Amino acid sequence: MSDNKFSMSPDTLVRQLQKTRNEFTKEDIITFAEANCIEMVNFRYLAEDGKLKVLNFVITSKEHLENILNCGERVDGSSLFSFISAGSSDLYVVPRFRTAFLNPFEEIPTLDIFCSFYDAEGKPLASSPENILKKAHNDLKEKTGYSFKCMGELEYYISAPTEGIYRAPEQKGYHESSPFIKWEGLRREALMLMAECGCIIKYGHTEVGSFESNGMSYEQHEIEFMPVDPEDAVVNLLIGKWIIRKLAARDNALVSWAPKIIQGNAGSGLHIHMLLEKDGKNICLDDNLKLSDPTRKAIAGVLDVATGLTAFGNTIPTSYLRLVPHQEAPTYVCWGDRNRSVLVRVPLGWTSGVDMVKDANPFDGASKPAFGKQTFEFRVPDGSADLYLLIAGLMVGCRHGLLKDNALDAAEKLYAPVDIFSDEYKDKIEALEQLPGSCFESADCLNEKRAIFEEDGIFPAGIIDAVIEHLKSFNDKGLNEKLLGKTDETLEVVNKFMHCQ
Repeated sequence: MSDNKFSMSPDTLVRQLQKTRNEFTKEDIITFAEANCIEMVNFRYLAEDGKLKVLNFVITSKEHLENILNCGERVDGSSLFSFISAGSSDLYVVPRFRTAFLNPFEEIPTLDIFCSFYDAEGKPLASSPENILKKAHNDLKEKTGYSFKCMGELEYYISAPTEGIYRAPEQKGYHESSPFIKWEGLRREALMLMAECGCIIKYGHTEVGSFESNGMSYEQHEIEFMPVDPEDAVVNLLIGKWIIRKLAARDNALVSWAPKIIQGNAGSGLHIHMLLEKDGKNICLDDNLKLSDPTRKAIAGVLDVATGLTAFGNTIPTSYLRLVPHQEAPTYVCWGDRNRSVLVRVPLGWTSGVDMVKDANPFDGASKPAFGKQTFEFRVPDGSADLYLLIAGLMVGCRHGLLKDNALDAAEKLYAPVDIFSDEYKDKIEALEQLPGSCFESADCLNEKRAIFEEDGIFPAGIIDAVIEHLKSFNDKGLNEKLLGKTDETLEVVNKFMHCQ
Protein backbone atom coordinates (compact mmCIF):
# COMPACT_ATOMS: atom_id res chain seq x y z
CA MET A 1 0.00 0.00 0.00
CA SER A 2 1.34 3.45 -0.92
CA ASP A 3 2.27 5.77 1.93
CA ASN A 4 1.94 8.84 -0.32
CA LYS A 5 -0.44 11.21 1.47
CA PHE A 6 -1.98 12.22 -1.87
CA SER A 7 -2.59 8.69 -3.15
CA MET A 8 -6.24 8.55 -2.04
CA SER A 9 -7.12 12.13 -2.92
CA PRO A 10 -10.05 12.35 -5.36
CA ASP A 11 -8.86 15.88 -6.29
CA THR A 12 -7.45 15.55 -9.81
CA LEU A 13 -4.95 18.40 -9.55
CA VAL A 14 -3.77 17.55 -6.04
CA ARG A 15 -3.17 13.93 -6.99
CA GLN A 16 -1.25 14.81 -10.16
CA LEU A 17 0.73 17.76 -8.78
CA GLN A 18 1.45 15.97 -5.46
CA LYS A 19 0.92 19.04 -3.30
CA THR A 20 -1.88 20.79 -1.43
CA ARG A 21 -3.93 23.47 -3.17
CA ASN A 22 -2.48 26.25 -1.01
CA GLU A 23 0.91 25.37 -2.52
CA PHE A 24 -0.19 25.65 -6.17
CA THR A 25 1.93 28.01 -8.29
CA LYS A 26 1.65 29.35 -11.80
CA GLU A 27 4.28 26.83 -12.89
CA ASP A 28 2.14 24.03 -11.43
CA ILE A 29 -0.86 25.13 -13.49
CA ILE A 30 1.25 25.23 -16.66
CA THR A 31 2.74 21.81 -15.89
CA PHE A 32 -0.74 20.34 -15.42
CA ALA A 33 -1.99 22.02 -18.60
CA GLU A 34 0.84 20.60 -20.67
CA ALA A 35 0.50 17.10 -19.21
CA ASN A 36 -3.26 17.02 -19.81
CA CYS A 37 -3.34 18.77 -23.20
CA ILE A 38 -5.50 21.63 -21.87
CA GLU A 39 -7.05 23.55 -24.78
CA MET A 40 -9.21 26.06 -22.92
CA VAL A 41 -9.07 28.05 -19.66
CA ASN A 42 -12.21 29.49 -18.05
CA PHE A 43 -12.00 32.37 -15.58
CA ARG A 44 -14.79 32.10 -13.00
CA TYR A 45 -16.10 34.82 -10.68
CA LEU A 46 -19.24 35.76 -8.80
CA ALA A 47 -21.15 38.92 -9.66
CA GLU A 48 -23.67 40.94 -7.69
CA ASP A 49 -26.57 38.74 -8.87
CA GLY A 50 -25.07 35.73 -7.08
CA LYS A 51 -24.52 33.83 -10.33
CA LEU A 52 -21.25 32.27 -11.41
CA LYS A 53 -19.80 34.05 -14.46
CA VAL A 54 -17.30 32.75 -17.02
CA LEU A 55 -14.70 34.17 -19.42
CA ASN A 56 -13.35 31.64 -21.97
CA PHE A 57 -9.80 31.54 -23.37
CA VAL A 58 -8.69 29.23 -26.18
CA ILE A 59 -5.06 28.43 -25.38
CA THR A 60 -2.86 28.91 -28.45
CA SER A 61 0.57 28.37 -26.90
CA LYS A 62 2.47 27.98 -23.66
CA GLU A 63 3.36 31.67 -23.85
CA HIS A 64 -0.33 32.54 -24.22
CA LEU A 65 -1.21 30.52 -21.11
CA GLU A 66 1.64 32.15 -19.17
CA ASN A 67 0.37 35.59 -20.18
CA ILE A 68 -3.18 34.81 -19.03
CA LEU A 69 -1.93 33.52 -15.68
CA ASN A 70 0.52 36.41 -15.24
CA CYS A 71 -1.84 39.25 -16.08
CA GLY A 72 -5.44 38.18 -15.69
CA GLU A 73 -7.85 40.09 -17.91
CA ARG A 74 -10.06 43.20 -18.08
CA VAL A 75 -13.83 43.01 -17.58
CA ASP A 76 -16.69 45.52 -17.57
CA GLY A 77 -17.38 46.05 -13.89
CA SER A 78 -20.53 48.09 -14.51
CA SER A 79 -22.18 45.02 -16.04
CA LEU A 80 -21.27 42.93 -12.98
CA PHE A 81 -21.89 45.36 -10.09
CA SER A 82 -24.49 48.12 -9.74
CA PHE A 83 -22.12 50.24 -7.64
CA ILE A 84 -19.65 50.66 -10.53
CA SER A 85 -20.45 53.40 -13.05
CA ALA A 86 -20.12 52.94 -16.79
CA GLY A 87 -17.80 55.95 -16.95
CA SER A 88 -14.94 54.13 -15.21
CA SER A 89 -15.99 50.52 -15.27
CA ASP A 90 -12.87 48.55 -16.18
CA LEU A 91 -11.76 45.99 -13.62
CA TYR A 92 -9.08 43.31 -13.60
CA VAL A 93 -9.90 39.67 -12.88
CA VAL A 94 -6.83 37.85 -11.55
CA PRO A 95 -6.75 34.05 -11.16
CA ARG A 96 -6.20 32.39 -7.77
CA PHE A 97 -4.13 29.34 -8.67
CA ARG A 98 -5.26 27.24 -5.68
CA THR A 99 -8.83 27.23 -7.05
CA ALA A 100 -8.03 25.63 -10.42
CA PHE A 101 -9.91 22.47 -11.40
CA LEU A 102 -10.41 20.28 -14.44
CA ASN A 103 -13.86 21.02 -15.86
CA PRO A 104 -15.74 17.69 -15.79
CA PHE A 105 -18.36 18.68 -18.36
CA GLU A 106 -16.36 19.95 -21.34
CA GLU A 107 -15.56 17.63 -24.26
CA ILE A 108 -12.24 19.39 -24.85
CA PRO A 109 -9.77 19.46 -21.91
CA THR A 110 -10.62 22.64 -19.98
CA LEU A 111 -9.22 24.18 -16.82
CA ASP A 112 -11.41 26.50 -14.70
CA ILE A 113 -9.93 29.00 -12.21
CA PHE A 114 -11.67 31.36 -9.78
CA CYS A 115 -10.59 35.00 -9.90
CA SER A 116 -10.37 38.05 -7.64
CA PHE A 117 -11.32 41.61 -8.68
CA TYR A 118 -8.79 44.46 -8.72
CA ASP A 119 -9.34 48.15 -9.52
CA ALA A 120 -7.53 50.43 -11.97
CA GLU A 121 -4.73 51.04 -9.44
CA GLY A 122 -4.11 47.34 -9.01
CA LYS A 123 -5.66 47.25 -5.55
CA PRO A 124 -8.28 44.71 -4.41
CA LEU A 125 -11.69 46.11 -5.33
CA ALA A 126 -12.89 47.49 -1.98
CA SER A 127 -16.55 46.75 -2.65
CA SER A 128 -16.25 43.31 -4.22
CA PRO A 129 -17.92 40.65 -2.04
CA GLU A 130 -14.83 38.42 -2.21
CA ASN A 131 -12.62 41.24 -0.89
CA ILE A 132 -15.11 42.08 1.90
CA LEU A 133 -14.84 38.46 3.02
CA LYS A 134 -11.04 38.63 3.00
CA LYS A 135 -11.05 41.89 4.98
CA ALA A 136 -13.42 40.42 7.56
CA HIS A 137 -11.17 37.41 8.15
CA ASN A 138 -8.00 39.48 8.37
CA ASP A 139 -9.66 41.85 10.83
CA LEU A 140 -10.88 38.96 12.99
CA LYS A 141 -7.37 37.48 13.13
CA GLU A 142 -5.69 40.81 13.85
CA LYS A 143 -8.15 41.95 16.55
CA THR A 144 -8.73 38.65 18.36
CA GLY A 145 -5.88 36.29 17.50
CA TYR A 146 -8.35 33.68 16.25
CA SER A 147 -8.79 32.40 12.72
CA PHE A 148 -12.12 31.18 11.35
CA LYS A 149 -13.23 28.15 9.41
CA CYS A 150 -16.69 27.30 8.14
CA MET A 151 -18.71 25.12 5.83
CA GLY A 152 -22.19 25.04 4.38
CA GLU A 153 -25.01 22.50 4.25
CA LEU A 154 -26.31 22.73 0.70
CA GLU A 155 -29.99 21.70 0.72
CA TYR A 156 -31.98 21.53 -2.50
CA TYR A 157 -35.07 20.03 -4.09
CA ILE A 158 -34.94 18.10 -7.34
CA SER A 159 -38.08 17.16 -9.19
CA ALA A 160 -39.43 15.29 -12.18
CA PRO A 161 -42.84 14.02 -13.36
CA THR A 162 -44.43 11.76 -10.75
CA GLU A 163 -45.28 8.88 -13.08
CA GLY A 164 -43.20 5.77 -12.45
CA ILE A 165 -41.49 7.04 -9.28
CA TYR A 166 -41.51 4.80 -6.21
CA ARG A 167 -40.99 7.46 -3.59
CA ALA A 168 -40.71 7.93 0.16
CA PRO A 169 -43.83 8.95 2.14
CA GLU A 170 -44.50 12.68 2.36
CA GLN A 171 -42.15 14.48 4.78
CA LYS A 172 -40.42 11.15 5.54
CA GLY A 173 -37.46 11.28 3.17
CA TYR A 174 -34.63 11.65 5.70
CA HIS A 175 -31.62 9.46 4.75
CA GLU A 176 -33.82 7.47 2.37
CA SER A 177 -32.21 5.32 -0.31
CA SER A 178 -33.20 3.90 -3.65
CA PRO A 179 -35.57 2.50 -4.76
CA PHE A 180 -37.67 4.81 -2.59
CA ILE A 181 -36.06 7.87 -4.15
CA LYS A 182 -35.18 8.67 -7.76
CA TRP A 183 -32.19 11.02 -7.58
CA GLU A 184 -29.67 9.23 -5.37
CA GLY A 185 -27.51 8.47 -8.40
CA LEU A 186 -27.32 12.11 -9.44
CA ARG A 187 -26.33 13.14 -5.90
CA ARG A 188 -23.62 10.47 -5.74
CA GLU A 189 -22.27 11.57 -9.12
CA ALA A 190 -22.29 15.19 -7.95
CA LEU A 191 -20.34 14.24 -4.82
CA MET A 192 -17.63 12.55 -6.85
CA LEU A 193 -17.34 15.41 -9.35
CA MET A 194 -17.16 17.99 -6.56
CA ALA A 195 -14.35 16.04 -4.89
CA GLU A 196 -12.48 15.77 -8.19
CA CYS A 197 -12.79 19.56 -8.58
CA GLY A 198 -11.22 20.21 -5.18
CA CYS A 199 -14.25 20.51 -2.90
CA ILE A 200 -13.73 19.13 0.59
CA ILE A 201 -16.88 17.07 1.18
CA LYS A 202 -18.27 15.53 4.35
CA TYR A 203 -21.25 13.55 3.01
CA GLY A 204 -24.50 13.59 1.09
CA HIS A 205 -28.00 12.29 1.89
CA THR A 206 -31.68 12.92 1.37
CA GLU A 207 -33.48 15.34 3.67
CA VAL A 208 -37.01 15.07 5.05
CA GLY A 209 -38.77 16.85 2.20
CA SER A 210 -40.71 14.51 -0.08
CA PHE A 211 -43.99 15.47 -1.73
CA GLU A 212 -46.03 15.64 -4.94
CA SER A 213 -47.50 18.78 -6.48
CA ASN A 214 -49.12 19.40 -9.87
CA GLY A 215 -47.95 16.09 -11.32
CA MET A 216 -44.37 16.56 -10.12
CA SER A 217 -42.52 14.57 -7.46
CA TYR A 218 -40.10 16.58 -5.28
CA GLU A 219 -37.15 15.12 -3.38
CA GLN A 220 -35.02 17.07 -0.93
CA HIS A 221 -31.29 16.34 -0.79
CA GLU A 222 -28.33 17.73 1.13
CA ILE A 223 -24.60 17.86 0.50
CA GLU A 224 -22.46 18.91 3.45
CA PHE A 225 -18.89 20.13 3.19
CA MET A 226 -16.00 20.14 5.66
CA PRO A 227 -14.86 23.29 7.51
CA VAL A 228 -12.19 25.17 5.54
CA ASP A 229 -10.97 28.76 5.25
CA PRO A 230 -13.88 31.12 4.47
CA GLU A 231 -12.80 31.90 0.90
CA ASP A 232 -12.50 28.20 0.09
CA ALA A 233 -15.86 27.48 1.77
CA VAL A 234 -17.57 29.85 -0.67
CA VAL A 235 -15.79 28.27 -3.66
CA ASN A 236 -16.90 24.80 -2.47
CA LEU A 237 -20.53 25.93 -2.39
CA LEU A 238 -20.33 27.67 -5.76
CA ILE A 239 -18.79 24.63 -7.45
CA GLY A 240 -21.35 22.40 -5.71
CA LYS A 241 -24.31 24.43 -6.97
CA TRP A 242 -22.86 24.58 -10.47
CA ILE A 243 -22.26 20.81 -10.69
CA ILE A 244 -25.74 19.93 -9.39
CA ARG A 245 -27.36 22.29 -11.89
CA LYS A 246 -25.30 20.92 -14.78
CA LEU A 247 -26.24 17.33 -13.92
CA ALA A 248 -29.91 18.19 -13.43
CA ALA A 249 -30.03 19.99 -16.79
CA ARG A 250 -28.46 16.94 -18.44
CA ASP A 251 -31.19 14.72 -16.98
CA ASN A 252 -34.07 17.15 -17.73
CA ALA A 253 -34.77 17.63 -14.02
CA LEU A 254 -35.58 20.79 -12.12
CA VAL A 255 -33.31 21.69 -9.20
CA SER A 256 -33.91 24.57 -6.79
CA TRP A 257 -32.27 26.03 -3.68
CA ALA A 258 -35.45 28.03 -3.01
CA PRO A 259 -36.17 28.40 0.73
CA LYS A 260 -39.79 27.37 0.32
CA ILE A 261 -41.54 25.49 -2.46
CA ILE A 262 -44.84 24.58 -0.83
CA GLN A 263 -46.28 25.56 2.54
CA GLY A 264 -46.56 22.76 5.06
CA ASN A 265 -43.54 20.94 3.66
CA ALA A 266 -39.90 21.31 4.64
CA GLY A 267 -38.07 24.30 3.24
CA SER A 268 -34.41 24.32 2.24
CA GLY A 269 -31.86 26.14 4.36
CA LEU A 270 -28.16 26.82 3.97
CA HIS A 271 -26.90 26.21 7.50
CA ILE A 272 -23.37 27.50 8.12
CA HIS A 273 -21.16 25.64 10.61
CA MET A 274 -18.32 27.65 12.14
CA LEU A 275 -15.32 27.15 14.38
CA LEU A 276 -12.52 29.27 15.78
CA GLU A 277 -8.89 28.21 15.65
CA LYS A 278 -5.81 29.23 17.64
CA ASP A 279 -2.42 28.13 16.31
CA GLY A 280 -4.19 25.69 13.97
CA LYS A 281 -6.23 24.06 16.76
CA ASN A 282 -10.03 24.10 17.01
CA ILE A 283 -10.82 25.90 20.30
CA CYS A 284 -14.61 25.36 20.32
CA LEU A 285 -14.14 23.13 23.38
CA ASP A 286 -12.04 23.83 26.46
CA ASP A 287 -9.75 21.34 28.23
CA ASN A 288 -12.78 19.84 30.01
CA LEU A 289 -14.57 19.24 26.68
CA LYS A 290 -17.11 21.95 27.48
CA LEU A 291 -18.00 24.80 25.13
CA SER A 292 -15.18 27.31 25.53
CA ASP A 293 -15.60 30.92 26.64
CA PRO A 294 -14.32 32.31 23.30
CA THR A 295 -16.92 30.23 21.48
CA ARG A 296 -19.68 31.47 23.78
CA LYS A 297 -18.55 35.04 23.17
CA ALA A 298 -18.54 34.49 19.42
CA ILE A 299 -22.05 33.03 19.59
CA ALA A 300 -23.21 36.06 21.59
CA GLY A 301 -21.78 38.34 18.91
CA VAL A 302 -23.51 36.45 16.10
CA LEU A 303 -26.79 36.62 18.00
CA ASP A 304 -26.36 40.37 18.47
CA VAL A 305 -26.13 40.98 14.72
CA ALA A 306 -28.37 38.10 13.62
CA THR A 307 -31.34 40.18 12.52
CA GLY A 308 -29.00 42.21 10.29
CA LEU A 309 -27.40 39.06 8.89
CA THR A 310 -30.73 38.10 7.33
CA ALA A 311 -30.06 40.88 4.80
CA PHE A 312 -27.20 38.77 3.42
CA GLY A 313 -28.54 35.28 4.09
CA ASN A 314 -32.28 35.56 3.36
CA THR A 315 -32.57 37.80 0.35
CA ILE A 316 -35.91 37.01 -1.32
CA PRO A 317 -39.53 37.23 -0.09
CA THR A 318 -39.98 33.45 0.10
CA SER A 319 -37.05 33.32 2.57
CA TYR A 320 -39.54 34.44 5.19
CA LEU A 321 -42.09 31.76 4.31
CA ARG A 322 -39.48 29.33 5.66
CA LEU A 323 -38.71 31.22 8.88
CA VAL A 324 -41.93 30.30 10.65
CA PRO A 325 -42.55 28.40 13.95
CA HIS A 326 -42.49 24.59 14.20
CA GLN A 327 -40.63 24.02 10.89
CA GLU A 328 -37.11 23.37 12.28
CA ALA A 329 -36.22 26.90 11.19
CA PRO A 330 -35.41 29.68 13.67
CA THR A 331 -37.75 32.54 14.44
CA TYR A 332 -36.27 33.86 17.72
CA VAL A 333 -32.77 35.07 18.58
CA CYS A 334 -31.40 32.41 20.95
CA TRP A 335 -29.01 29.46 20.96
CA GLY A 336 -28.85 25.94 22.39
CA ASP A 337 -27.34 22.46 22.28
CA ARG A 338 -28.70 20.03 19.65
CA ASN A 339 -31.86 22.17 19.54
CA ARG A 340 -33.12 22.61 15.97
CA SER A 341 -35.52 25.45 16.72
CA VAL A 342 -32.80 27.86 17.84
CA LEU A 343 -30.90 30.37 15.75
CA VAL A 344 -27.43 29.08 16.69
CA ARG A 345 -27.13 25.37 17.47
CA VAL A 346 -24.21 23.53 19.03
CA PRO A 347 -24.40 20.04 17.53
CA LEU A 348 -23.31 16.82 19.18
CA GLY A 349 -19.53 16.79 19.39
CA TRP A 350 -18.03 13.44 20.52
CA THR A 351 -17.56 14.64 24.10
CA SER A 352 -19.03 11.70 26.04
CA GLY A 353 -15.60 10.22 26.76
CA VAL A 354 -16.88 6.78 25.73
CA ASP A 355 -14.94 4.80 23.12
CA MET A 356 -17.95 3.94 20.97
CA VAL A 357 -15.85 2.48 18.16
CA LYS A 358 -14.20 0.05 20.57
CA ASP A 359 -17.62 -0.92 21.92
CA ALA A 360 -18.96 -1.55 18.43
CA ASN A 361 -15.76 -3.39 17.42
CA PRO A 362 -14.53 -5.37 20.46
CA PHE A 363 -11.50 -6.81 18.69
CA ASP A 364 -10.26 -3.44 17.45
CA GLY A 365 -7.72 -1.30 19.28
CA ALA A 366 -8.65 1.84 21.21
CA SER A 367 -9.86 4.67 18.98
CA LYS A 368 -9.15 8.39 19.18
CA PRO A 369 -12.32 10.51 19.64
CA ALA A 370 -12.69 13.36 17.17
CA PHE A 371 -12.75 16.24 19.67
CA GLY A 372 -11.56 18.70 17.03
CA LYS A 373 -14.79 18.33 15.03
CA GLN A 374 -16.94 20.57 17.27
CA THR A 375 -18.66 23.49 15.50
CA PHE A 376 -21.48 25.93 16.11
CA GLU A 377 -24.18 26.29 13.47
CA PHE A 378 -26.03 29.37 12.16
CA ARG A 379 -29.40 28.01 11.00
CA VAL A 380 -31.00 31.11 9.48
CA PRO A 381 -29.71 31.41 5.88
CA ASP A 382 -31.08 29.78 2.75
CA GLY A 383 -30.07 29.23 -0.87
CA SER A 384 -30.70 32.86 -1.81
CA ALA A 385 -27.77 33.97 0.36
CA ASP A 386 -24.97 36.20 -0.88
CA LEU A 387 -22.31 33.74 0.26
CA TYR A 388 -19.42 36.17 0.48
CA LEU A 389 -21.34 38.84 2.38
CA LEU A 390 -23.07 36.30 4.64
CA ILE A 391 -19.85 34.63 5.79
CA ALA A 392 -18.11 37.99 6.09
CA GLY A 393 -21.01 39.11 8.28
CA LEU A 394 -20.69 36.01 10.46
CA MET A 395 -17.01 36.78 11.02
CA VAL A 396 -17.90 40.36 11.92
CA GLY A 397 -20.39 38.94 14.43
CA CYS A 398 -17.76 36.65 15.94
CA ARG A 399 -15.28 39.51 16.25
CA HIS A 400 -17.98 41.69 17.80
CA GLY A 401 -18.70 39.07 20.45
CA LEU A 402 -15.06 38.28 21.20
CA LEU A 403 -14.39 41.97 21.91
CA LYS A 404 -17.69 42.67 23.70
CA ASP A 405 -17.35 43.20 27.48
CA ASN A 406 -20.58 41.49 28.51
CA ALA A 407 -20.63 38.77 25.83
CA LEU A 408 -20.63 35.85 28.28
CA ASP A 409 -23.56 37.34 30.20
CA ALA A 410 -25.44 37.87 26.94
CA ALA A 411 -24.77 34.27 25.90
CA GLU A 412 -26.09 33.01 29.24
CA LYS A 413 -29.31 35.04 28.93
CA LEU A 414 -30.00 33.86 25.39
CA TYR A 415 -29.38 30.16 26.02
CA ALA A 416 -32.41 27.94 25.35
CA PRO A 417 -31.97 24.58 27.10
CA VAL A 418 -35.12 23.07 25.58
CA ASP A 419 -37.33 23.38 22.52
CA ILE A 420 -38.29 27.05 22.65
CA PHE A 421 -41.87 26.20 21.72
CA SER A 422 -42.31 23.81 24.66
CA ASP A 423 -44.60 24.73 27.53
CA GLU A 424 -41.73 25.07 30.00
CA TYR A 425 -40.17 27.85 27.90
CA LYS A 426 -43.31 29.88 27.12
CA ASP A 427 -42.62 32.51 29.81
CA LYS A 428 -39.15 33.24 28.43
CA ILE A 429 -39.95 33.31 24.73
CA GLU A 430 -41.72 36.66 24.97
CA ALA A 431 -38.47 38.30 26.04
CA LEU A 432 -36.55 37.06 22.99
CA GLU A 433 -35.96 39.21 19.92
CA GLN A 434 -37.69 37.92 16.78
CA LEU A 435 -36.18 37.60 13.35
CA PRO A 436 -37.62 39.89 10.66
CA GLY A 437 -40.63 38.60 8.78
CA SER A 438 -39.85 40.06 5.34
CA CYS A 439 -37.09 41.48 3.17
CA PHE A 440 -38.41 44.95 3.99
CA GLU A 441 -38.01 44.36 7.73
CA SER A 442 -34.63 42.73 7.16
CA ALA A 443 -33.43 45.93 5.49
CA ASP A 444 -34.49 47.92 8.56
CA CYS A 445 -32.60 45.48 10.79
CA LEU A 446 -29.45 45.84 8.70
CA ASN A 447 -29.72 49.61 8.94
CA GLU A 448 -29.94 49.35 12.74
CA LYS A 449 -26.83 47.15 12.92
CA ARG A 450 -24.84 48.74 10.09
CA ALA A 451 -22.29 50.44 12.36
CA ILE A 452 -21.06 47.02 13.51
CA PHE A 453 -20.65 45.78 9.93
CA GLU A 454 -19.02 49.03 8.77
CA GLU A 455 -16.53 49.10 11.66
CA ASP A 456 -12.88 49.10 10.49
CA GLY A 457 -14.10 49.56 6.91
CA ILE A 458 -15.08 45.91 6.49
CA PHE A 459 -18.41 46.60 4.78
CA PRO A 460 -18.36 49.81 2.70
CA ALA A 461 -21.32 52.07 3.42
CA GLY A 462 -22.30 51.97 -0.25
CA ILE A 463 -22.70 48.19 -0.13
CA ILE A 464 -24.94 48.41 2.94
CA ASP A 465 -27.02 51.11 1.22
CA ALA A 466 -27.34 48.99 -1.94
CA VAL A 467 -28.45 45.90 0.01
CA ILE A 468 -31.03 47.92 1.93
CA GLU A 469 -32.39 49.48 -1.25
CA HIS A 470 -32.64 46.11 -2.99
CA LEU A 471 -34.44 44.42 -0.11
CA LYS A 472 -36.94 47.26 0.28
CA SER A 473 -37.71 47.14 -3.44
CA PHE A 474 -39.63 43.88 -2.85
CA ASN A 475 -42.16 45.80 -0.72
CA ASP A 476 -43.08 42.50 0.93
CA LYS A 477 -43.88 43.60 4.47
CA GLY A 478 -46.69 41.44 5.86
CA LEU A 479 -46.42 38.93 2.99
CA ASN A 480 -46.84 35.88 5.25
CA GLU A 481 -50.13 37.19 6.58
CA LYS A 482 -51.36 38.16 3.10
CA LEU A 483 -50.69 34.66 1.72
CA LEU A 484 -52.12 32.70 4.64
CA GLY A 485 -54.58 30.14 3.30
CA LYS A 486 -54.27 31.41 -0.30
CA THR A 487 -52.78 28.47 -2.17
CA ASP A 488 -52.81 29.93 -5.69
CA GLU A 489 -51.30 33.26 -4.66
CA THR A 490 -48.63 31.50 -2.61
CA LEU A 491 -47.73 29.29 -5.57
CA GLU A 492 -47.40 32.35 -7.79
CA VAL A 493 -44.91 33.96 -5.38
CA VAL A 494 -42.98 30.70 -4.90
CA ASN A 495 -42.68 30.16 -8.66
CA LYS A 496 -41.37 33.69 -9.10
CA PHE A 497 -38.42 32.95 -6.81
CA MET A 498 -37.98 29.24 -7.58
CA HIS A 499 -34.57 29.90 -9.17
CA CYS A 500 -33.13 32.27 -6.60
CA GLN A 501 -29.60 31.73 -7.93
